[in-house]
Amino acid sequence: MGYKIRNTIKKSKMVFVVMAVVWIALGILLMAPIAVSLVESLESTASGTFDSNNFFSILFTKFGTIGSNMGKVFRPKYIATYGKCMGWCTFGVLVLGIYGMLKSMPRNEYTDIEHGSSDWSTNKEKYKVLSPNKGILLAEKHYLPVDKRGNVNVMVVGRFRFW
Repeated sequence: MGYKIRNTIKKSKMVFVVMAVVWIALGILLMAPIAVSLVESLESTASGTFDSNNFFSILFTKFGTIGSNMGKVFRPKYIATYGKCMGWCTFGVLVLGIYGMLKSMPRNEYTDIEHGSSDWSTNKEKYKVLSPNKGILLAEKHYLPVDKRGNVNVMVVGRFRFW
């Protein structure tokens, strides 16, 4: 189970950066206008109840004034609403990020390793048989030494074309 978490975190490093950028962008571009519009729509009604028509009319005017929204959200009457909006935004981004990471989890520990590759072995095991610098070329940086004792036969699998 440890390999799944380790490989998922290794593959998802860029996802963490994207999640942070999306969270910041949503906080500035979406949550600040929503928080300001919510507070101002509640203040504009006499009874202090929520009116959706009033909220959306204020919201559409606030999308054009991002700088003033960011200045307002840190004032005492707006900060609690902005904090709640950012809490829901954070929850949504985390849920989507965790869902994406769960979908990218490897099925087994050999996922993304080429079958027949020497990546399955450690360097100590690999160079008991292979040479890193001279002999019959098998792959990049992997040579079969011709001066070793024992069987040095090579079977080639694949196509060989003459043009």
